[in-house]
Amino acid sequence: MKRIGMLTSGGDCQALNAAMRGVVKSITNAEQDVEIYGFIDGYKGLIYGNFRMLTSHDFSGILTKGGTILGSSRTPFKLMREPDENGLDKVEAMKQNYYKLKLDCLVILGGNGTHKTANLLREEGLNVVTLPKTIDNDLWGTDMTFGFQSAVNIATDAIDCIHTTAASHGRVFIVEVMGHKVGFLTLNAGIAGGADIILIPEIPYDIDKVVKAIDERHNRGSKFTILAVAEGAISKENAKLSKKELKEKMKNYPYPSVSYEVADKIKEKTGYDVRVTVPGHTQRGGTPCPYDRVFASRLGSEAGKLILEGQYGFMVGIKNREIIRVPLEEVAGKLKTVAPDASIVQEAKMLGISFGD
Repeated sequence: MKRIGMLTSGGDCQALNAAMRGVVKSITNAEQDVEIYGFIDGYKGLIYGNFRMLTSHDFSGILTKGGTILGSSRTPFKLMREPDENGLDKVEAMKQNYYKLKLDCLVILGGNGTHKTANLLREEGLNVVTLPKTIDNDLWGTDMTFGFQSAVNIATDAIDCIHTTAASHGRVFIVEVMGHKVGFLTLNAGIAGGADIILIPEIPYDIDKVVKAIDERHNRGSKFTILAVAEGAISKENAKLSKKELKEKMKNYPYPSVSYEVADKIKEKTGYDVRVTVPGHTQRGGTPCPYDRVFASRLGSEAGKLILEGQYGFMVGIKNREIIRVPLEEVAGKLKTVAPDASIVQEAKMLGISFGD
């Protein structure tokens, strides 16, 4: 009998349910008896012992269901070693609940912060297997994370829809795409949606270069311009500031987000009519695309295999289209970013896309 704890942590995304289903089906189809303890709302459930017993029936019919049947929450890694408001030692509480339930392992699905805590639990002696979830695709050690492709599809659809209204009215449109630190989502959606300008955190922009690209299109007879702008896009001026200086400057930031600042400066310098569209959390929602369903199922299957073999302390990822096992200590604390000289960036520039640099 295998006794497995399972939780989903951090921001939700598509295919979380598909991945959990893959884990459970791979174990039960191996004719292995299993008890699943689903911790509610991520690490909070593990800390406070809030869980429910799950059976194979709970994982039936959820392949196409978005979100997570276990609920999720953000429990910052930097606060894990700090007692809660009642003085509870969170790490010790997680360990006690693990041992109290006599778990063989924890299956943890999440992104960067989630993996830091998962590795902490591994260092504390718990058996852990993780699965890479994030729409940002910024986890080190894997070529892809599930949720990313579904989010690309949604962001691309938003850009597609903007094309017709932008062309009809001859406007400059900015579509703000999720991604505070990493630009994979904006980069891919921008290319797929035919954006003329793409601004991402890894390539600081010069607003004059952005305006020049718009003017060049206008002079060639193009009535409209579409920008795909990441939430975390940053100007060259701000990129030169220290973290402390930038934080101080942002205290009096007059815009809801960087997209509105870019829009305001474009209008000021050109007089063009500029509109901002923010798809927001729609990028996390809805049904997972077929790619993510297949990918998450493959990851879940390999995670089940690890559990059956008693191999713990790994994240299941993908390299060169093959599912791999990556030691957790190699993943935790590392961020995968878009290299400014990456081939995909160079290819985008060859297509005439400006990055404002």
